[in-house]
Amino acid sequence: MQQQVVLITGGTSGIGQACAQVFGQAGARVAITGRDEARLQATLADLKARGIEAQAIRADVGEEADCRRAVEETVQAFGRLDVLINNAGISMRALFAEASLDVMRRLMQTNFFGTVYMTKYALPHVTAARGSIVGISSIAGYRGLPGRTGYSASKFAMNGFLETLRTELQPQGVHVLTACPGFTASNIRNTALAADGSQQGESPRDESSMMSSAEVARHILHAVQQRRPTLVLTGKGKLTVFLNKWLPAGIMDRLVLNEFKKEKDSPVR
Repeated sequence: MQQQVVLITGGTSGIGQACAQVFGQAGARVAITGRDEARLQATLADLKARGIEAQAIRADVGEEADCRRAVEETVQAFGRLDVLINNAGISMRALFAEASLDVMRRLMQTNFFGTVYMTKYALPHVTAARGSIVGISSIAGYRGLPGRTGYSASKFAMNGFLETLRTELQPQGVHVLTACPGFTASNIRNTALAADGSQQGESPRDESSMMSSAEVARHILHAVQQRRPTLVLTGKGKLTVFLNKWLPAGIMDRLVLNEFKKEKDSPVR
C-alpha cells in the first residue's frame, strides 16, 4: 500500500476508523469523511500521531454534492485516488409495521445511495489507478434480519450494485470487493434508529464477544491486497450465509427469528 491513496467514508469510528489506522500503517495516505467535525479532528490527530499522512473531510455521504467534493478534495490533497472504502452506514431496530417510512428512506440514502454517489465520483480516478472499490456490507445483505428491514434492504441493494459493478469493471482491471463482517464490536448498534427515527443508544448484544473493528480492518486490508471479490467474516456469519443458501426457507426463517427474539428488549415477537 506504499503511497497509495485511500478514501474512507465514515472514518471517525468503528470499522472506518480502524481501516484508516490499518491502511495507513501499511503505508497508504488516508482521507476520511464524517459528519462530526470534532470527531473528524480527533481522528485526524490520532492518525498523524501514528505517523500516517492523512486528510479529514467533513461530508455526509447521503448528500451527492458532499460526495463529489470529498473525492475532489482527496485528489487535490494527494494527487490521485487508488482505493475507495464505502464504510459509512446506519442501522435500525424496529418491526416494519411500526417503523416510520422516514427511517427506511434514511437507511437507503446513507447505506445504498451513499455508496452509489461516492463510487460514481471516485470511479474515474480509481480506474486510472486500476485500484479498488470496497463496500462494507453485511451478512444482512445475504439474509434478511427481522427488525432490520431497512438495513437488510439497503445491504441487499449494495451487494447487487457491487456485484454488477465488479462484472462491468473486469475489463478495466478495477478490483471490487464486497466485505460482509458478521457482528462486530462497533458503534453501529448504539446509533441504530428506532421506529420513530431516534437513536437506540444502547447495544442489545454483548459487544465483548464480537470480532473487533481492528481485526475486521486487517481482513479488509488483506482482501484488497489479494484483490478478492468477496469477504465474509466470523464463524456465525459464514454459517448463516451457508445455511441460508441450502436450508428450506421456512426452517431458516424460524432459526433467524428465534435468534433475534433473544436480544435484549427485542422488537421481534
